[in-house]
Amino acid sequence: MPRTEPARAGGFTAPVRWGPRWGRPVGKVLDHLVYRTRIHGREHVPAAGPVIFAANHLSYLDGPVMVGAAPRHMHVLVKQEMFSGFLGKVLQYSGQIPVDRSGDRAALTDAKALLEEGRCIGILPEGTRGAGDAAEVSSGVAWLALNSGAPVVPVAVLGTRISGEHRDAIPRPGRIFHVAFGAPQTYRRLPSASGRVSMDTAAEAIRRQLSGHVRRSEAFTGQRLPATPPVTTL
Repeated sequence: MPRTEPARAGGFTAPVRWGPRWGRPVGKVLDHLVYRTRIHGREHVPAAGPVIFAANHLSYLDGPVMVGAAPRHMHVLVKQEMFSGFLGKVLQYSGQIPVDRSGDRAALTDAKALLEEGRCIGILPEGTRGAGDAAEVSSGVAWLALNSGAPVVPVAVLGTRISGEHRDAIPRPGRIFHVAFGAPQTYRRLPSASGRVSMDTAAEAIRRQLSGHVRRSEAFTGQRLPATPPVTTL
């Protein structure tokens, strides 16, 4: 019998397991027909087993571009405000996971269950579109890494927003993007340390892993993060 996805609080359902099978091809169209995406480091991605893809965040396109570039299907955590109207149906049926950014353990629990099935999760741990340098990351990615044991693959997405563009801007078709996958790293709880200390330590280690990978990717691709506008004082 077909699997029925159980209802979640807030009217959302658990992630559609088969969704990424068609969601990834849509990402490939975006990467290679609408834009010109250059992909680096796919050999770093484990061929089997659970994986957490952790990417920097510049633009609305970062998640779909990462999905299309990855060598494996994935479910991506997406803010629940995006799950409305036609776009909401697309996100739902492509297997994405709605997240209440004010605090949502249900989304993390769903993601952990998928990892336990040997699936892949995509997360943008900066939480919102910004400088894309991973100066800060949320604790959610650390919780997933520690509680699932899945390796974290850092992903640098570059070119989806450039200097001078608004954070809400959608790039014109034909632009070159770069998606670089880094070496996986597994994180474990610290012996004799509290859960909070272990999580904070893992979050900082993941932040350094992603930030360093983004800097190295900037250097070898030649594509820089958007410049931060100078702060003016009155």
